[in-house]
Amino acid sequence: MSKIVTFGEIMLRLATPDHLRFSQARAFNATFGGGEANVAVSLANYGERVDFVTRLPRNDIAEACVGELRRYGVGVDNIVYGGERLGIYFLETGAVARPSKVIYDRAHSSISTIERGMIDWDEVFEGADWFHWTGITPAVSASAAEVCLDACRAANRLGVTVSCDLNYRKNLWKYGKSASEVMPALTECCDVILGNEEDAEKVFGIKPEGFDAAATEGKVDASSFRSVCAQLMARFPRAKKVVVTLRGSINADHNTWGGVLYDGETLYESPRYDITHIVDRVGGGDSFMGGLIYGLRNFGGDDRRALEFAVAASCLKHTIYGDFNAVSVAEVENLMKGDGSGRVAR
Repeated sequence: MSKIVTFGEIMLRLATPDHLRFSQARAFNATFGGGEANVAVSLANYGERVDFVTRLPRNDIAEACVGELRRYGVGVDNIVYGGERLGIYFLETGAVARPSKVIYDRAHSSISTIERGMIDWDEVFEGADWFHWTGITPAVSASAAEVCLDACRAANRLGVTVSCDLNYRKNLWKYGKSASEVMPALTECCDVILGNEEDAEKVFGIKPEGFDAAATEGKVDASSFRSVCAQLMARFPRAKKVVVTLRGSINADHNTWGGVLYDGETLYESPRYDITHIVDRVGGGDSFMGGLIYGLRNFGGDDRRALEFAVAASCLKHTIYGDFNAVSVAEVENLMKGDGSGRVAR
């Protein structure tokens, strides 16, 4: 079986319990998470062979993190070691009209001080046919962006399919270069591009006409995103598929969720899920990407089914605590068939 490789930062996640605010919390729930690691865990749960590549410090917290990845079946043999610390992010989970908040504590993390040449990408990609990265990695530091670009170009040279999630995070781009300066060279290497309306607009200045995310009240017109997909594909001609996630935010606990996939000719639209009680939306986009990669690799070119699998997988993730989407292929397919009752499986 050919393997999938993902590359990025994994962090210690410290979340307030029971929807408490930071000012109220006297303890935090500790787990691990990060965009590319979340994708890797999803794929491992689906039975795919997947390696997660990062840089970690030599300490007990990092070892606990590696142990958690191993527990899910993610390959960790290509992780490199060095640097000062594991990054941390703090999460305050919102409710109803109060949005969630994230505070990053990842300055001087091991991956932010990674340098070109620390990873032998030809060796990493031996036996691989897919490479995935997100826009979070080049946002961390200039050197992380350079290493990510080296990985993308090596993957292109070796015939490895490259996917990205644009994943714009304005609070991360602090080292002197903007996303619009750094991301184009990386995105030029991609065969599959995933984003949402904010990613496309903030990074590339591309937006759907007449769309206002704040005014949707949970209703998103998928057809308005055809132009976004077409513009992204025109700017990045290597891309064979452009995918946009469609989130309608009614409040912090109630979202609608769907997506579209454009292959240059046809715009496929998924069913729309009404998620009326969100347990944890962090990692929702990553669970979508994990499902999409699985579908594109396993469904014989059926792009519509791959899209529907991705949306259903991500819908289930909203019901699961933590960054990782701990679901199976069978569970996703049951939801795709319409079994969303939540009845006890006996």
